Amino acid sequence: MRRVHIVGAGLSGLAAALDLARSGAVEVHLHEATGRAGGRCWSFHDARLDRLIDNGNHLVLSGNGAVLDHCRRIGTFDLLDIAQDAALPFHDLAGGAEWTLRIPDGPVDLLRGRMALPPDVGAGGLVADLARLLTADPTRTVAQTLRRRGAAWDRLWDPLSLAVLNEPPDTGSAVPLAAVLRRTLLKGGRACRPITMPHGLGPTLIAPALRMIEALGARVVWRAPLRAIDRSGDTVQALIFDKTRVPLDPQDAVILAVPAEIAGGLLGRSAPTDGRPILNAHFRVPAAAVAGAPPVIGVLNGLAQWIFVRGDVVSVTVSAADAHGSARADAARLWAEVAQVLRIEGEPHATRLLRETAATFAATPASLAARLPMHTGLRNLVLAGDHVVSPLPSTLEGAVMSGRASARAVLGTLPEPARGS
Repeated sequence: MRRVHIVGAGLSGLAAALDLARSGAVEVHLHEATGRAGGRCWSFHDARLDRLIDNGNHLVLSGNGAVLDHCRRIGTFDLLDIAQDAALPFHDLAGGAEWTLRIPDGPVDLLRGRMALPPDVGAGGLVADLARLLTADPTRTVAQTLRRRGAAWDRLWDPLSLAVLNEPPDTGSAVPLAAVLRRTLLKGGRACRPITMPHGLGPTLIAPALRMIEALGARVVWRAPLRAIDRSGDTVQALIFDKTRVPLDPQDAVILAVPAEIAGGLLGRSAPTDGRPILNAHFRVPAAAVAGAPPVIGVLNGLAQWIFVRGDVVSVTVSAADAHGSARADAARLWAEVAQVLRIEGEPHATRLLRETAATFAATPASLAARLPMHTGLRNLVLAGDHVVSPLPSTLEGAVMSGRASARAVLGTLPEPARGS
């Protein structure tokens, strides 16, 4: 049977492996450089908090069809907490103002007044901003596209740029932000319902996928970093790992589902290398202190940008976290902001601060122009990952979509069965 070697067990690699293993048409070999699956999306038990926490927070919306379908395929759709309405509460630390951004499901709800915008943000100005974003040139940033500052900038576009792109609007590209808006906001409230994962990223997205892949007969090899690709002309002849050389038969294929910088190095090509950091703080608090709190809250005019509440753990996200103070100072400031937003007195039971130094590739126009295409020019090797050329920025949705696209590309090159077989 034809073999497909998938290098990288992140979300893209798992999505590709799942499709290929389910097809029954190939023998799947999954190689992972570390001792765990998930890549930049994983969960672990933190001894300090004595709780299962995620390495980072991800805001998923009901328009993220690839993520939802991934959960359906691995049997975890019921683990998702899908909000009944397309509503996101916000808290402005500067003056204590609170409001909810609410998107109507359709024209009827709009006529019934079920849309709620941030204070001083008018529908007319919002439509004009959307029109500019949707027709933006790939070389333009969000700031260059919108040009004007004001309430919509402060209360909508700046937080959205940071959340979606992990870039401030002055440097973030307008095109991927527009791509996300097309899949969510422009489809109405049914595509904008916030989705959280109360059981964690690992138990919801990663571990069940890995179990299913293994149950379908895939071979998984851990702690096997790929060091080189042996090729002749336009064909990969072998994969060179730390401890072994894996030769490829003429009908075998490779899906390279590794970070952009590693893929570029292995292929000898330039790729996005300027990864952007995200700072996450996790606080264990008395359960009664957060009873009834919304699962997600947007925060303005502070270090904190998003607050996630899961059980008795409050997690805080700071995107584009390039320059901040010491870990102790950051943790103290973030807790003060959490206490203000959630009206909690006293100190947390325990604190964990995590900084992902390269959580995403830079969503700048220059970095996006350096993205590698899925098809590499090598007959039997394709790329997968949220860094591969796509309308979307670095997101869970983009990772799953890319992994499944790479699997389709490999299956599409299967030889035709012989006559009479």
